[in-house]
Amino acid sequence: MTRLRRWDPCVAHRGGEVDSFLADYFAQEDRRILLLAGAGFDPRSRAVASRLSEVGASVRALFVQENRPNPPQGQVDRAGANTTALLAAVPEREIAPVEIFGPDGAVIGGRNIIGILNRQNHEGLTDIVVDVSALSVGTSFPIIRYFAERIGRGRGPANLHVFVAHDPRLDANIRSIPSDAPGYVHGFKGGSTLFAAAEAARLWLPQLASGRRGALGRLYDFVEPHDTCPILPFPASDPRLGDALAAEYITELESTWSVDTRNIVYADESDPVDLYRTILRLDDLRQPVFTETGGSMLVLSPLGSKVMALGALMAALERDLPVAHLEPIGYEMEGSIPAQIAEPNLVHIWLEGEVYPRPRSALLAEGKSAP
Repeated sequence: MTRLRRWDPCVAHRGGEVDSFLADYFAQEDRRILLLAGAGFDPRSRAVASRLSEVGASVRALFVQENRPNPPQGQVDRAGANTTALLAAVPEREIAPVEIFGPDGAVIGGRNIIGILNRQNHEGLTDIVVDVSALSVGTSFPIIRYFAERIGRGRGPANLHVFVAHDPRLDANIRSIPSDAPGYVHGFKGGSTLFAAAEAARLWLPQLASGRRGALGRLYDFVEPHDTCPILPFPASDPRLGDALAAEYITELESTWSVDTRNIVYADESDPVDLYRTILRLDDLRQPVFTETGGSMLVLSPLGSKVMALGALMAALERDLPVAHLEPIGYEMEGSIPAQIAEPNLVHIWLEGEVYPRPRSALLAEGKSAP
């Protein structure tokens, strides 16, 4: 039986619609906004902050600096230039350095950012804006869950917006160097660590991306799924991307993961809501089938496109799905990548707020089974 979906319908904007929304909504005099964005080397770092400044929005910003060991000097220089521009764009702001790894190599970035958010003053704010364009999954997912749960408990602010600068080519050209220790994103273990989960039929949904074979191989060994349904982008800005990824992962598809071609998942590369709905549809189909044999568990691994990762995030939030992840210890990037994107293709999702009817069901707590 199909369950009601939290974001169906979903208020979302893409392309030129985003600029109109920014000007019409955030420029209102009664809006008080907290912006969270990455202050790193990614050329999309300035995308949302600069536009909020241009429309005259009342913004206070928390710019997150993700610190990883021994970054290349070129990336340090780019991050410095982006940080300077961000500080100039938003007069009321704070830089928040976040150590991603502890001295023992443990991943601590998610916990660290939540500690920082707990020390922030949220009084008087009407809107939270999270720009995930220059934030990693391990940092952005916990931030968004933190505010979604605050709103669910009635602690405000009332509205939660997520923005991302959609650029699949840039996502492909900035390649992560994976660490050696796969795990679950902070706040996204779902029911994976509960005793009852041991009997569940685990379906792994990895998002395929070029150059990530090693990372996905380690995640496969970590998840130990009973079945795998790889996610391929279609439609995509590059019409041949799906075929190229299938060819790159041919060994995994045919041998290691033993994927039936009918089990490949296709999702619109530019629309996070499409992947969100697809994941929930799979979950709905599996639940009654495995009810008598230990239940079903979907495990997500969003890599590559940030827009598609946002769709996985929405599904993980709604159904409390575990997100298996391999935190990058660093990044490699093509030398041809520009210092900044002059006209980014923005995508906006209004995750929570006054635009949706009330009462709104509370999100599941981590590890709690769905009704």
